[in-house]
Amino acid sequence: MRGVSGSFRPLGGGGGGGGGERLELAVAAANQTTALTIDVEETVEKKIERLIRENQVIIFSRSSCCMCHVMKRLLYTLGVNPTVIELEEGEMGALPAAAQDSSRGGGAPPAVYIGGRRIGGLESLMAMHLGGDLVPKLREVGALY
Repeated sequence: MRGVSGSFRPLGGGGGGGGGERLELAVAAANQTTALTIDVEETVEKKIERLIRENQVIIFSRSSCCMCHVMKRLLYTLGVNPTVIELEEGEMGALPAAAQDSSRGGGAPPAVYIGGRRIGGLESLMAMHLGGDLVPKLREVGALY
């Protein structure tokens, strides 16, 4: 397990101007510092869209999903540290429509995005890897050197 530490600091807003409070979370992990910005008035859908845009590799997951675990392990093994967002049951429908697999009953994770583009679930990620397309794509978006 990787050691992670973090701290919050207010960025403004919420000062009577009707805007939401914005917080910055600075996370230090594996000798890297990442700043995550949180707007407390942002809808779940907008947060998800923003996270997809801002992260080179992002997995929308559930903590008890074995397929999500396999996706994370594959990416970690390749040397990629994806952003992993574990969604609550009520947030599953907030995934963009393209991420919702109707054969599995809606927006059921896992769903992986690379460079802002939906790759799909475990089967799509594995097909991309076995076809030799995953590593070049990860290099293209700057997630792998």
